[in-house]
Amino acid sequence: MMTSSQSKLTCKPTDYGPVVPTTPLVIFLQSVQETALKTFGSSKFDPKLYVDLSLKYDLPIVKKAFNDLPKTENGSVLVSDFKDFLSKYMNGAEDDLEHVVPVDYVVEPHGFLPKVVHKGVRDWGLEVHSLWKNLSRKVSKRVLEHPELHTLLPLKYPVIIPGSRFQEVYYWDSYWVIRGLLASKMYETAKGIVLNLIGLIDTYGYVLNGARAYYTNRSQPPLLSSMVVEIYKRTNDMDLVKKALPALIKEHKFWNSGIHNVIIEDDQGLTHNLSRYYAMWNQPRPESFTIDTETADKLTNDCEKEQLYRELASTAESGWDFSTRWMKNTSDLATLTTTTIVPVDLNAFVLKMELDITLLANVAGETSHALHFARASEARKKAMEIVFWNAEKGQWFDYWLNDSSSGKDVYKWDASNQNQNIFASNFIPVWIESFNSDETVVEKVAQSLESSGLLRTVGIATSLSNSSQQWDFPNGWAPVQHMIVEGLVRSGSKEARSLAKDIAIRWIRTNYAAYKTSKAMHEKYDVIKCGDFGGGGEYVPQTGFGWSNGVVLAFLEEFGWAEDLSPQCQ
Repeated sequence: MMTSSQSKLTCKPTDYGPVVPTTPLVIFLQSVQETALKTFGSSKFDPKLYVDLSLKYDLPIVKKAFNDLPKTENGSVLVSDFKDFLSKYMNGAEDDLEHVVPVDYVVEPHGFLPKVVHKGVRDWGLEVHSLWKNLSRKVSKRVLEHPELHTLLPLKYPVIIPGSRFQEVYYWDSYWVIRGLLASKMYETAKGIVLNLIGLIDTYGYVLNGARAYYTNRSQPPLLSSMVVEIYKRTNDMDLVKKALPALIKEHKFWNSGIHNVIIEDDQGLTHNLSRYYAMWNQPRPESFTIDTETADKLTNDCEKEQLYRELASTAESGWDFSTRWMKNTSDLATLTTTTIVPVDLNAFVLKMELDITLLANVAGETSHALHFARASEARKKAMEIVFWNAEKGQWFDYWLNDSSSGKDVYKWDASNQNQNIFASNFIPVWIESFNSDETVVEKVAQSLESSGLLRTVGIATSLSNSSQQWDFPNGWAPVQHMIVEGLVRSGSKEARSLAKDIAIRWIRTNYAAYKTSKAMHEKYDVIKCGDFGGGGEYVPQTGFGWSNGVVLAFLEEFGWAEDLSPQCQ
């Protein structure tokens, strides 16, 4: 039988790129997670719970107590022994955070949702607004005093957590949380979230996926500049602009250098720089260690496994974890190939970052930065038009890299490498002013969306493939609805604006119906049936829920709700 070390020697490495080392605490908690699975069994098992635990004593003491537990041959422990160990040596994830009432929270903010005249919808809007109080946390004193005992990272300002199993701040979730906070007139809370994320860039050079020690090896869709611009529009806060600019410039470099940068040569021999997701990790994700290990079990050698682990983490960096969008074989998660895909939405976000930095630099009087990023945005818009845009279909398609290149790390553009399968991400660039300001493009995109099959009873499906992955059919996600709707409504096309309002009304109705029956806001929704929440993926459906709350409030602020318009499912 071949050993692991022999397997490494005899296989050809396919995984390249940096690896950000994790901490001794995270490595230890992975062992606790594995033992918990063997002890409690797989029914309702959530691996994340165990890497979110903190220690009551220094790591060597807890480690010794863990190693001294009597174990069976398969590594399990008596349930009573394991529970005693957890009780004596560990604190729960919720103990790292303290509830805190936001300083700017009021029961009914002045000027709240002025266009909502329907009493039932207004009352519900106030209930959704009140959820900010439930989701508001600050890092506990014990984390600040002994960070080495916790995987939660010490953040200076209060945060809004998504809810349920997600007991930490997340990067791209925070944009829609902030959009909701701005509708709730909670400007200080919104600013604090941004300052925390800027602090992560100051420490790590990029915003982490989430504020945990095990997320330091990847980022998430880069929307920090969008958060800063939205807050500035409401508050004219120059202090925030000046603090944010150096961090945003650093973040832009992160997404446009090294492994994240891809060079594509077009038919004319001109080269274009675009960005991709590429996590700095090639082992099982600590928060899903037992799941990733099982996913990789079918692979024959360690080289293939390391590549798969890189793909799993890179897909988590995309925010779309998981979806057939990233898979060679849509029925096999082990065929993820995210690092060889140049994604439409990521490049839309980086283009928006360039436009945002241009705006903020102009506001701050930094004319050389403004000029540099204006040129960068023009170059990326052109690259997106050449590499992604398909005029015949009226969509932007992800581009799959091939092995043939004209030189080291330069890929020759080939039309056949556009992934023409239908995903909601194909429409995300309409959110960006560079594209929604072109009425011809917008009308083509709106028509394409209407005929795509994605537009369902209560919103936009994530894909047309019912794969049991959570970023596939029939799930609809709040951020996807919001970006596409906001892009259409900001255009000059009357037809596109009408379509945007129709989608928003459908989405609000399903959120309203689900809330009335479950008394909760949900992470995702089933777009086939009004009032049903979504499912699939590697964890049970979650409630809370930060970005769903934010999008509902943003839609109600934008479109209002007429007295004679029923909020009930139609």
